[in-house]
Amino acid sequence: MIDSDEIEKRQAIIDACLRMSAMGINQGTSGNISVRHVDGLLITPTRMPYEMMRPGDIIRMTFDGEATGKHQPSSEWRFHCDIMRSRPDVAAIVHAHPVHATTIAIMELDIPPLHYMIGAAGGHDIRCAPYAIWGSQELSDNALAALEGRKACLLGHHGIIAVGNSLSRALWLANEVENLAKQFHGCLAIGGPKLLSSQDIDAVLAKMGGYGHA
Repeated sequence: MIDSDEIEKRQAIIDACLRMSAMGINQGTSGNISVRHVDGLLITPTRMPYEMMRPGDIIRMTFDGEATGKHQPSSEWRFHCDIMRSRPDVAAIVHAHPVHATTIAIMELDIPPLHYMIGAAGGHDIRCAPYAIWGSQELSDNALAALEGRKACLLGHHGIIAVGNSLSRALWLANEVENLAKQFHGCLAIGGPKLLSSQDIDAVLAKMGGYGHA
């Protein structure tokens, strides 16, 4: 039985997937989204075009990986489950393949403190996790390590993960990571960025609070 709260969350996931495509931070069905629900999560199905999704197509999962639904869950369900199990502060996860952030991830570079908005991801940089094949436990382990003390990371030769205490915040942050990656990409083309100091970023983190998360 699916109650009204769950139906609302399922529709919000679909709406966020469509929004992710409209924002230009994902291509095709390569991205996936999850939202915490009761003692588990709701997650997008694998390989289904977003415009075809209906609330009944969203998969319910436990943190141990048991899935309930008409379809198979996203191939990246492992890191969704592992992140939510280990991070009670996370209510939603957005995974996408935005062009500039993925380019930086292909170069296996962290995004350094080139702009104060790096603080939106929770720290002094946005780390790039080492490459591991999609859907693997190794990828999940690498992502968890890169997200320690952070709200976003790059996945080497793959894409990004952004988390938040709501779906709107996670989606906002995913777009902000792409903006930062685009700025970094532009700086690399003209000699590399001048970076803010640790003291600068500490001041940003202290002042930022919920900036951009309304």
